[in-house]
Amino acid sequence: MPIEIKMPALSPTMEEGTLAKWLVKVGDKVSSGDIMAEIETDKATMEFEAVDEGTIVAIAVPEGAEGVKVGTVIATLAGDDEAAPAPAPVPKAAAPAPKAEAAPAPVAAPAAPAVVAPRAAGEDRVIASPLAKRMAGQLGVDLGKLSGSGPNGRIVKADVEAAAGGVVTPVAAPAAPAAAPVATAPAAVPDFGIPYEAEKLNNVRKTIARRLTEAKQTIPHIYLTVDVRLDALLKLRGDLNKALEAQGVKLSVNDLVIKALAKALEIVPKCNVSFAGDELRKYSRSDISVAVAAPSGLITPIIVDAGNKTVSQISREMTALAAKAREGKLQPHEYQGGTASLSNLGMYGIKQFDAVINPPQAMIMAVGAGEKRPFVVDDALAVATVMSATGSFDHRAIDGADGAALMQAFKNLIENPLGLVA
Repeated sequence: MPIEIKMPALSPTMEEGTLAKWLVKVGDKVSSGDIMAEIETDKATMEFEAVDEGTIVAIAVPEGAEGVKVGTVIATLAGDDEAAPAPAPVPKAAAPAPKAEAAPAPVAAPAAPAVVAPRAAGEDRVIASPLAKRMAGQLGVDLGKLSGSGPNGRIVKADVEAAAGGVVTPVAAPAAPAAAPVATAPAAVPDFGIPYEAEKLNNVRKTIARRLTEAKQTIPHIYLTVDVRLDALLKLRGDLNKALEAQGVKLSVNDLVIKALAKALEIVPKCNVSFAGDELRKYSRSDISVAVAAPSGLITPIIVDAGNKTVSQISREMTALAAKAREGKLQPHEYQGGTASLSNLGMYGIKQFDAVINPPQAMIMAVGAGEKRPFVVDDALAVATVMSATGSFDHRAIDGADGAALMQAFKNLIENPLGLVA
């Protein structure tokens, strides 16, 4: 019997995606684990692997198709033990239909019941794709406790990623309670006769627009700024880089700032929280999301448990994650989550700015450039290298006094940086 290949859920929150590129064509033979297509989600472009062996006999969704719902049949595979029907022509991408001006908020199609991962008769063996098995071993996920979303209940990569992110079923997360849709732009914007070129928004930019609009509309932000003297930290960084040169590690100021924010959250745990309706979630680990500018838009890879990692570990991880972010190759577990965020625009010469909170987190630290400024040192006016740092806090979850305590702890760690390497 032909096998229907359906649009996968490549992240726990994915409801639809863009089929960016087919890497196979009608008539090609594929094996389990082969990469078949590139799919653009709301965060990144990801590879989609085959879970069965056979021959591609039909491609139902063409390259470039947008808004393809999870579960939609995108291709058909004939097994090796059956005759392949005559190849069906590949459809051409249709122009997107015009949207109604007052369209209701999209609602995910009902998810099919989760199928328990099948086991071979007489054996205690879980059926999973090779990539899913490899990822499970790397992430410490027990395949025996998962339900598979692939054909016949096979466990695939998306199921392992969902489990690693704390989701126990591979289906998309249930929709939030119905709320009025948030408009990201007026229905029609006059051009006033000014020449322009229209560029269609990609899925990442659409998600950024929606989430930041929701954040500013629903989260009461409070902003607290401190000026931090950097001279001691810059000296320590220079000394550490000399010591780490043989290991090929070169620390950035940002690596030390990540560590300082994580340690400050441990010192003031009342700020390492998130607001969740009728409960306050208090985190026992500091996972720092770091804003990175990628070609498709802003994304925030995560340094997990940054407070318990050395600055050299943070540097290595940040270098690797930033490279993957710019190539659009981050996996969901590498950018979903985090307990607080850091945004650094100092490299652009920005002195100070207020960042928008990344929900469901309750705070984000925005740091500017270190610059020479007049500064009072030991009751005398001197010249020092000073950086302005601004914390944005969710006032529903964090009181002003607690936010101020976090900013003071952060300032003390930067100005007395031996505490970052102790």
